[in-house]
Amino acid sequence: MAFDDYDDYEQGERVQQWVRRNGVSIVIGIALGLVLIFGWQQWKSHRAGHEQQAAGEYSALQAAVTQNRANDIDMRTETLMKDYSDTAWSVFAASERAQRNVMAGQLDKASGDLDWAVAHAKDDTLKTLVQLRVAQLKFAQGKPQDAITSLDGMQGKAFAAISQELRGDALVKLGRHDDARKAYEAAIAAMGDSAPQRGVVQTKLDDLAVAGKQGA
Repeated sequence: MAFDDYDDYEQGERVQQWVRRNGVSIVIGIALGLVLIFGWQQWKSHRAGHEQQAAGEYSALQAAVTQNRANDIDMRTETLMKDYSDTAWSVFAASERAQRNVMAGQLDKASGDLDWAVAHAKDDTLKTLVQLRVAQLKFAQGKPQDAITSLDGMQGKAFAAISQELRGDALVKLGRHDDARKAYEAAIAAMGDSAPQRGVVQTKLDDLAVAGKQGA
């Protein structure tokens, strides 16, 4: 047997011995890999179905709101918050119930809804929106400093125009007119030229200027 042939033969034997020693581990590894892949696919499928069900429940909630079916509204909202709390749809439902409670004058209930929404919001933009609503509620409760604190806790620059306008309103309540002027100017700078709210904020800014001249 030539040396090269012997070398190939020896290598083949070593490979077979290694397979015999490690064959069970290899099979287990392959099986585990297949289980993980299958499990991941199953999880994605379940997640997609879960999200779709939540979206359907939220759509039904909107229909109930449109038709002013109070019992159905409450039931759909509770279902979303209980069974689909890991989806954005539940946060929308809680935030909208908070808005309805504000309109009904039930500010404490609205505060509880928004606290729940903040705790369950996973998307950064959605969390920022809920925090903005918390600040709006604090202002409506006559707590301008708490509103500013909530605004300070917002992350990112989403909703900059609305948040700066609210900051200006809160600062006016606190008598900090110079700071309020800066906030209103920042709100206008964050708006487009054709933004509907631009004229409202400009009026607030003009009123501050008039008040400043009268107080001079």
